[in-house]
Amino acid sequence: MGKSFDNDVAFITALAALVKEQELAEIEVEREFGEDDELKVRVTRYYAAQAAAAAPAPVMAMQAPMAAAPALAAPVAAAEAAPAAADPAHHPGAVTSPMVGTAYLSPEPGADNFVNVGDSVKEGQTLLIVEAMKTMNQIPSPKSGTIKQILVDNQQPVEFGTPLMIIE
Repeated sequence: MGKSFDNDVAFITALAALVKEQELAEIEVEREFGEDDELKVRVTRYYAAQAAAAAPAPVMAMQAPMAAAPALAAPVAAAEAAPAAADPAHHPGAVTSPMVGTAYLSPEPGADNFVNVGDSVKEGQTLLIVEAMKTMNQIPSPKSGTIKQILVDNQQPVEFGTPLMIIE
């Protein structure tokens, strides 16, 4: 098993180098070695400065279909309310996504959110779920405190390092 693991690490390291050298945003590879033996790898390059600069663009793009999706009004209003706010990823209470996936604020459709702004949370309490490769990953609170901001919408795609919430 050690040799296979070492080979996997070398392969992933080579993919990361390729992403950097070729200035790719992401690369995903699936290798099948035989029955019940496969390796799936996704390497994503995340730029905090680019993400902060690109964040207003999707919000602006969402304004056009607002008649069809009134639930999008809240994030647009939040973005307009804090145009000069500091980058939330650098906030000391920021909870960031540990993976690329889709954020879900509630345990199932139609259920109440795990947490809301103003709620007190305890360390380890589930804040939301990030689905990655059809696996639901509960994101726990890294500390006790109060939810000051929820920075993502339900079913919003997130990247590694995307700020999800602020806890103070």
